[in-house]
Amino acid sequence: MTDNVLKVAVIAYDIAWGDKEENLLSVAALLERVEHGTDIVVLPELFSTGYVQEESVIQECAEPLSGKTMDAVRRWAKHYGFAICGSYMASTAGAFYNRAFFIEPSGDENFYDKRHLFSMSRESRLFNAGTRQSPIVRYRGWNISMVICYDIRFPAWCRNRDNRYDLLLVPANWPSVREHAWKHLLIARAIENQAYVVGANRSGRDDCGGYLIEQSIVVDYKGKIVNERRDGEIMYASLSHDLLSEFRRKFPVWNDADDFTLAD
Repeated sequence: MTDNVLKVAVIAYDIAWGDKEENLLSVAALLERVEHGTDIVVLPELFSTGYVQEESVIQECAEPLSGKTMDAVRRWAKHYGFAICGSYMASTAGAFYNRAFFIEPSGDENFYDKRHLFSMSRESRLFNAGTRQSPIVRYRGWNISMVICYDIRFPAWCRNRDNRYDLLLVPANWPSVREHAWKHLLIARAIENQAYVVGANRSGRDDCGGYLIEQSIVVDYKGKIVNERRDGEIMYASLSHDLLSEFRRKFPVWNDADDFTLAD
């Protein structure tokens, strides 16, 4: 690996509803198959529990940063030598959050709480919304940001001011009935932000959302889908920082972006 090329693996699997033990075992088995030389593995939204909306189950499953789910992610990242991104059900001071994570092999870690909670489900009543934009993670020569699922419908929140990020990671639990929107929202975020975008969706069936899209997508800075190949539940793509930088230099639309600041 050089600073110019980043190899990303996206894992899509059928998450067992509310069964943390089964999901952690499933992910552990899939990580064993990830190719050597991979830099980042992206997991779906709420990868260890699924999109649970029963308060009693949430109270049972939600964890602090030192809980079983994040301890497993830290072990995996250190053992395999790649960073891992996804989201999990977090508990902080009695409040629940849909929390994205980016855990590096070195032990460095960053978190982001989902800002936009889906009001057409119980998510907005059971979880607390995040108040801060995603941190910019500097990893292997790349600047990386992350949002979660429904966040991609809100372009101001995802806005890449002054090319602050090169890659946007999007763990998701997106239903097949809105597949057209999923694909085109990811493409739009990539085009308008001149950045790579990785959408990591689960597969199978969810009790709340119905059938899920069995499609994870990697989009380049021009809005072109660049999924390279699949190995069962794992999809791979290689991203070029040199090509991204050259495109931004030749076509610097970011110079003409409106200047604004988001209020909390």
